[in-house]
Amino acid sequence: MKTLLRPLLTLFVLLSVVTGLVYPLLLTGIGMLAFPRQSAGSLVTRAGKVVGSELISQSFQEPRYFWGRLSATSPMPNNPLASGGSNFSPTNPALLDAAKQRIDALKAADPGNTLPIPVDLVTASGSGLDPEISPAAALYQAARIARERHWSVQRVRTLVASHVQGPQWGVFGESRVNVLMLNLALDQAT
Repeated sequence: MKTLLRPLLTLFVLLSVVTGLVYPLLLTGIGMLAFPRQSAGSLVTRAGKVVGSELISQSFQEPRYFWGRLSATSPMPNNPLASGGSNFSPTNPALLDAAKQRIDALKAADPGNTLPIPVDLVTASGSGLDPEISPAAALYQAARIARERHWSVQRVRTLVASHVQGPQWGVFGESRVNVLMLNLALDQAT
C-alpha cells in the first residue's frame, strides 16, 4: 500500500504545481509581454482617468448617446462578475417582456423613427456584456442623437461609419461598432 501511495501523492503534488502554478504564471507572463494592453483589460482612458473597457459594455441611458445591447447581468446591469446569458428561450415571456420594454423605450426616445428596429437593440448577447452593436443598430439611433446634439443626421452617420470595424481578420463575425468608443467620439466632437 505504501509503495502505491507515495508515487500517487508525488505525482499529485507535481501535477498540481505544474498545472496550478507554473502553467498559469507562464501563460500570464507571455500574455503580458505579447499583449500588454489586452491583458490589462483593454482599458480606455481620457485625461488620465479610466472611463471603461473596450471589452465590456456600459450602460448609456441618456438620449444623446448611443445605446448598446441589453445587459443580461443582474441585479446590476453590465456587471462583469455576473457574466452569462439569460438562458431564456425565444418563447419565454420574460424575454419577450424585456424586448417589448426596450422597443417601447426606443420608440419613446425617437417617436418619428419608422426604421425597423435591429434585433441587437432589443436582445442581450450570450455573455450579457457585449460592448458592440451592428452598424444598422447605430444608424437606427442616428436621428435621435443628431436631434439631441443639434447636429445633422449626416454628421452622426459619418461618425458611425468611421467607427465601423469589419469582421475579425476579414472573415470571422460581422461588422460592428464599439458603443463606448463611439460615445467618446461623440463627446470629443462636440
